[in-house]
Amino acid sequence: MTTLTTGPAAPAGPAGPAGTASADKGVGRLLRAWRERRRVSQLELALRADSSARHISFIETGRSRPSEEMVLRLAEHLDVPVRERNSLLLAAGYAPRYPETPLGDPALDALRDGMERLIQGYEPYPALVVDGTYTVVAANRGIAMLLEGVAESLFRPAPNAMRLTLHPEGLAPRIRNLREWRGHLLAQMEREIALHRSDTLRALYEEVAAYPVPEEAPGGEPEEPVAYFALPLLIEHAGRTLSFVSSISTFNTPMDVTVAELAIETFLPADPATAKYLHSLVV
Repeated sequence: MTTLTTGPAAPAGPAGPAGTASADKGVGRLLRAWRERRRVSQLELALRADSSARHISFIETGRSRPSEEMVLRLAEHLDVPVRERNSLLLAAGYAPRYPETPLGDPALDALRDGMERLIQGYEPYPALVVDGTYTVVAANRGIAMLLEGVAESLFRPAPNAMRLTLHPEGLAPRIRNLREWRGHLLAQMEREIALHRSDTLRALYEEVAAYPVPEEAPGGEPEEPVAYFALPLLIEHAGRTLSFVSSISTFNTPMDVTVAELAIETFLPADPATAKYLHSLVV
């Protein structure tokens, strides 16, 4: 596995990488905000959580203090991210339930080994692992191949997938459908910001959205027209246009903040010519 991280990511401040809300807002107000964000009525939430609309109302207005179990139950039914569940518990006066184990901790050895095997097994196709702020944790040789020629400064202090892709000294000049792919990535970040309420992600979004959009680079066309089944990434490499569609995987029911925010992105060849070219590189 090719590890692209050249140093630890800079801390995001007291709230942590996802910029969680402070506990002084009160658990009722926080729960109400999550309920409204999910567009769920008090009655619907009560039915899901085996409670009553009156009790939900009392919790949201501060007239009733929810038990630790109730906080976690409501968070589960509102699909609150793991990091934010800790914030809800703190706001209700309880200890955080979910640890945030550093990825380098021996306790996560099995997880790291599994991710290494997964992305190595995906070669020669590109695959990488990112954390909750799109910092690249690890990548395989397929990704390293695509990143050939990217400015060294973009790898320090730690490479960020959004910067590597959209920066004018990154992949952007070689992406043939840059405006479409850029729009896809920015929309993806907007969804993450809405879900996590992260100041760190918001700052990253504002940074990459402000990058100038270079002219789409010239390059060879695919060998034959292809009816794509998903928005492809069309990227020039060594004088030819490669075409990929991406898929993002996360861990099911994570019990750790770090693990909850990891994502594995894989790039599948979207046409026969791309698959043939990638396999030719490993012969």
